[in-house]
Amino acid sequence: MVVLALIVLFLLQKLDFLHFIPSLPDNVQSTPYTPEQSVDDDRFHWKKLPLRYPVSSYAHLPKSNAKLPQVQHAFGHESTEEATIRQKRQKEVKRVLQRCWSSYREHAWLSDELAPVTGSKKDTFGGWAATLADTLDTLWIADLKDEFHDGVEALLDIDFTKISQGEINVFETTIRYLGGFIAAFDLSGDRRLLDKAIEVAEMLYIAFDTPNRMPITRWNVKDAAAGKPQLAGEGVLVAEIGSLSLEFTRLAQITRNDKWYDCIDRIMQVFDRQQGSSNIPGMWPLVVNARTQDFASGDHFTLAAMADSLYEYLPKMYALLGGSSMYAKMYEDAMSTAIQETVFKPMVPDNADILLSGNARSDRRGESQLQPQGQHLVCYAGGMLALGGRLLKNETHIELGRKLTDGCIWTYEATPLGIMPEVFDMMPCGLGSKCPWDEAKWKSSVLEKASQDSGADASEVIKHERLPPGFTSISDRRYILRPEAIESVFLLYRITGDPLLQEKAWQMFTNISKYTETEFANAALRDVTDPSAPKDDSMESFWTAETLKYFYLIFSEPDLISLDKFVFNTEAHPFRRP
Repeated sequence: MVVLALIVLFLLQKLDFLHFIPSLPDNVQSTPYTPEQSVDDDRFHWKKLPLRYPVSSYAHLPKSNAKLPQVQHAFGHESTEEATIRQKRQKEVKRVLQRCWSSYREHAWLSDELAPVTGSKKDTFGGWAATLADTLDTLWIADLKDEFHDGVEALLDIDFTKISQGEINVFETTIRYLGGFIAAFDLSGDRRLLDKAIEVAEMLYIAFDTPNRMPITRWNVKDAAAGKPQLAGEGVLVAEIGSLSLEFTRLAQITRNDKWYDCIDRIMQVFDRQQGSSNIPGMWPLVVNARTQDFASGDHFTLAAMADSLYEYLPKMYALLGGSSMYAKMYEDAMSTAIQETVFKPMVPDNADILLSGNARSDRRGESQLQPQGQHLVCYAGGMLALGGRLLKNETHIELGRKLTDGCIWTYEATPLGIMPEVFDMMPCGLGSKCPWDEAKWKSSVLEKASQDSGADASEVIKHERLPPGFTSISDRRYILRPEAIESVFLLYRITGDPLLQEKAWQMFTNISKYTETEFANAALRDVTDPSAPKDDSMESFWTAETLKYFYLIFSEPDLISLDKFVFNTEAHPFRRP
């Protein structure tokens, strides 16, 4: 019998069966997980690099026995006709995904991105096959298991000690690579993916090796590998230092190693302590000083670009930790301020009851000025508010989240291509006002934005600038295959169950697919107000990691990646909630 058991064990190992293990149950006590591969060979290993500022004791991963509210809507029975329409749409999304993946596989394999116009390749994120790492969980979710396993085998050869450039963005590396490997492991149970996640995490951990343990966000990898001294930056984008928490927390949960949680808890404790000290208390300025740990000084505040995922991660950390008073308070205080200071109702021709999220400036505490700028990127905010509202039983946040999401849908539908531009301005009204359409006011605002005097011909400016009614300016006309609008449409659909959101999603997908398709895949658009404008030779990995994933999931059955079982990082990688 012993011989037979040994033979069976040998065969299972040859079949790679033992690579597949589930996450450890939360009630199981165990020693921290360590990768199988040895670090005693002659290759360079990040884990071997001596720390200049080692940590003497770690903050412990919090334990919670709280029972969080159900996030997802209780969906009822689906008719045969409804199922047929939904499945047909999902199949079309899958077709686009397969086409993009096949083209990447053929023309840009193991490079970071496919160039979708020329069919060439480019390395923009370290040369570590960003599209491959970023898309693995999408392949699994879309039931493309052969492509998934093919990708896993390929990524095992990615060497994170070799880099195509000297400096990397720690935030982007964390959300795409670490997040991608963790999510793919959480879905598949393939232990090799967990090993790869730890390999990336050990590299990134060296970026935290500074005197105050604040990470270097734009990090020179080669200097760090050579053991050169490191200092945290004095001008750091708040999103880049404040959006590492989900990935390292989930890694700590899986491996039961407090080291990973400790490194991000130190950052978030600073955010917590200084939240009420800024010029707009409750929010943090766009740029912070990590070297002096000053996270309060600054005059530009927003939920949009360069700050976005800091706020997005607050309710998501609450969910991942199973309840946390610190993250609940930070989220509620931040949203209370952001709703008052940055959210506005735009004046639009059909008097739609919609909201947008802009920016605020304040160089003196207690005084602020709204900048009514809209961004495609800030469309995530509707989903964030709906998720936070559901988790913390705040129906007002769900309602506001829906109106912000409707604002993004409206902006999609207002352009000639049916696709939202990157950055634009609209005329704001008071949050509680009825805001009736006034064409004269709109034209006056157009002239003001264009720096034209009131005697100029507003109609000529509108025609020349191709401004749809309601828009006072469009400063960035591109669509770069962004996911944020469909992200919120998906989350609102799963939270509210409103079937109209599926219809809006299909309209969005149809337009995006139509106008971005190239001979090889899908490309960024230079101008969503001009159907004849050329495309850019760019297809960032978030197209297959996020945009197509959310389109696929909104047409899936609701139990596929349920919001009661998973939480998405900012790159749409689903982490299993313990």
